[in-house]
Parts: sequence; structure tokens; C-alpha cells
Amino acid sequence: MSRIKQCFSDLKSQRKKALIPFITAGDPQPGVTVGLMHAMVTAGADLLELGVPFSDPMADGPVIQAACERALRHHVTLHNVLDMVRDFRRDDIKTPVILMGYLNPIEAWGYAAFAQAAAAAGVDGVLTVDMPPEEAGEFTAAMNAAAIDTIFLLAPTSDDSRMQRVSEVASGFIYYVSFKGVTGANRLDVSSVATKLSELRHYTKLPVGVGFGIRDAETAGQVAGIADAVVVGSALVQQIAELAERPEVIPAALAVTIAELRAGIDKAV
Repeated sequence: MSRIKQCFSDLKSQRKKALIPFITAGDPQPGVTVGLMHAMVTAGADLLELGVPFSDPMADGPVIQAACERALRHHVTLHNVLDMVRDFRRDDIKTPVILMGYLNPIEAWGYAAFAQAAAAAGVDGVLTVDMPPEEAGEFTAAMNAAAIDTIFLLAPTSDDSRMQRVSEVASGFIYYVSFKGVTGANRLDVSSVATKLSELRHYTKLPVGVGFGIRDAETAGQVAGIADAVVVGSALVQQIAELAERPEVIPAALAVTIAELRAGIDKAV
């Protein structure tokens, strides 16, 4: 059983919902990331989502774009991100780690070679924003061969055929984008999300995580009432940006935020 599947199984038996924080690897400095990952787990994160810095993101709003720019100024590459995961695994062999990013760096590496390297480093899942399920056969085959889950996005505009197609190829969990637009916006409509998730569950038994627009414990709790996982990104990345000149305080500061999110989720479930 994969770490992601085991994590969701354990949480279900405890009647809990998953908290998945997102940070950009290497932001604001490469040396901060691994310690921050450990701090978030200690504070209540169940899975970790690491953004791979990329120069031309499509789904990310200005907050995460700026984080990518900060990391890229330190020349953080996909190879460096795998090194960070490898370092994290020295002390944590349980917490699932998901890489979120874009296809270009993986294409440049080669699917099979990347999958083998990612698995060796301790990566559990990959979410590639610009890889449509209709063209993902070779990609998912390489990831499956390395026992890496492939996570796909669905959105309010996804029709029944797209929900069915994603459900057929996805593994680990499905990531539902709560509104039309980029990360960091403030347009969360929980009732609309609930309706869409009800439709999606006709096609899949995988856990469903919801991201975009979740900014605090209150909204995290609202989403936890309807989803299996709550993904929080821009709110955390903005906090990192505000503390970028004092990187030594970032792990403790984000741990406080993670603990608040955890409490909001647990209170609502």
C-alpha cells in the first residue's frame, strides 16, 4: 500500500480529514525547506505538497509566482527538489510527499528516469498541472512502474466525461480546484463545491482533496465538512514571503498557522 493510500486509510479510521499544506521548494532559500517540512508535520500536516519552481506557471497566482521567482534566483531545479525530499526522508519515512509542478522539467529528464529518481528520493505522488489525462498514458505508465501516484486536477468546468476520464487514470487522490481561476483568489463557494463533489463521487472511490481559496481555519473547516482533504497553499506562501528576510523564524511561524488549520478542520469534522 502506498504512503498516500495508507495515510488516507488511517485518517478515515480515525474519522479525520487530511490537511495538505503547499509550499514552493527552495522559497525563500533552499536551506529552509526541509526544516519547514518537518515543522509542518509536527504541527498537524498529514501530507506535504512541494511546488517545483517553474518560470512560466499557468495555474498559480501572483503569490506563488513570486515564490517561484525567489526559489529560481537560488537556481533551485527539479534535481534539487528531489535532494530536499531525500533529506526529509532521513527522519520521516511516513509522511507522503507530493510534487506539484509543470511538465517541462520532467519531459527534459525523461519520464522513466525521473520516476525512478523520484521514487528513490522518497516521492509518493506527482501532480503535473499541464498534463491532460487524454495524453497521460506514457506518463502514468512510468509513474505506476515506480509506484508513484499520479494526481490530476478537476475544476468547476469539468463535465461528466472529464470526471470519468480523470477517475480512470488518477491514483492517490483527486485534486478538485474550488473555482475558475488561479491560486490565491478569494472566491470560495462551499455549496457549489459540495454539489460538484457529489457528482464526482459517482465516478471514483478515491479521496478528493479541495484547494484554491482556503485561507484560514474557518474556510478549512468548511471544506473539511465536504471533502477528504484540505489543501492550503497561497496563505502559507504569503506568510513565507512576509518573513523572507528572517528565514530562521519561518518554520515556527508556519507551525502556528498549520496548528490553527488543523484545529479548524478537526472541529468541523
